[in-house]
Amino acid sequence: MKQGIHPQYRDVCFVDLSNGFKFVTRSCAQTRETVKMDDGSELPLFKLETTSESHPFYTGTQKSVDSLGGRVEKFRNKFAHIKK
Repeated sequence: MKQGIHPQYRDVCFVDLSNGFKFVTRSCAQTRETVKMDDGSELPLFKLETTSESHPFYTGTQKSVDSLGGRVEKFRNKFAHIKK
């Protein structure tokens, strides 16, 4: 490998701002903050808006389009006369 051209690949702590969920993985993400972990190590901190712990698709709280006031039924009725 050529020296000095590759980003630093290291352990980074990612934190979900909506619920405080933390996980550690290796990343090249640039960070300015650090966080002290439970084991005493200090890792770079990367803040996220949403993770699989808070996203409606993964948590099962996603709303179905069919349950939003009959939108799908209205669409089908409006375009029922058009055939393929």
